[in-house]
Amino acid sequence: MNVFDIIGPVMIGPSSSHTAGAVRLGRVVNKIMDGRQPEKVTITLSGSFARTYKGHGTDRAILAGILGYHSWDAEIRNALDIARERKLNYEFVCRDIPNAHPNTAAIRYLLPDGTEGEVVGASVGGGNIRVDEVNGLRVDFNGDYSTILVMHLDRPGVIADVTQLMRAKYPDANIANFRLSRKERGGESIMTIEIDGVATEGMAADLREVDNVINALLIKRV
Repeated sequence: MNVFDIIGPVMIGPSSSHTAGAVRLGRVVNKIMDGRQPEKVTITLSGSFARTYKGHGTDRAILAGILGYHSWDAEIRNALDIARERKLNYEFVCRDIPNAHPNTAAIRYLLPDGTEGEVVGASVGGGNIRVDEVNGLRVDFNGDYSTILVMHLDRPGVIADVTQLMRAKYPDANIANFRLSRKERGGESIMTIEIDGVATEGMAADLREVDNVINALLIKRV
């Protein structure tokens, strides 16, 4: 059981689901962008997020997370102003996403170098989150572990190559959870690897060198 389930998160209020969890969703995007500030973000809010986001500060919370702030940082209250001062072009869209959790956000970003991406996730209560999609591929992680996302071509032996490299070079990085998602056989796929212990940027860099790996991203605990 997570400590959030018992006492709730340390946070700027008013709501653990609509504020603290929203910050953590934004922080996942911040990690995927490697801490870089995007040029533009479009945040689609679904369900109760869409209906109550202004009153509960969900808009400020998600932007604060995208900018790298934590759920306890006072800057959350002024995140809209901070985003404007930093010339971050942001937009909120309210649209129900079919079959989604009531507190779901789809966050699409554009970096200055032209890189685009999208993260879809939900705030599931008590400050806890669940990330469901990254760049259109299904994932399933909650930010409680350091997580490696390995985007790769669906080819025989890639999973073995990745896990063998981790075992050989990073024996203290125990794999706590492993999931694989692909759109079609032979196409682009994604491994979600949650890790006990220390995960380093060097691990992601090494995994990028594996044959048929397109990219590897380290998302440290959020």
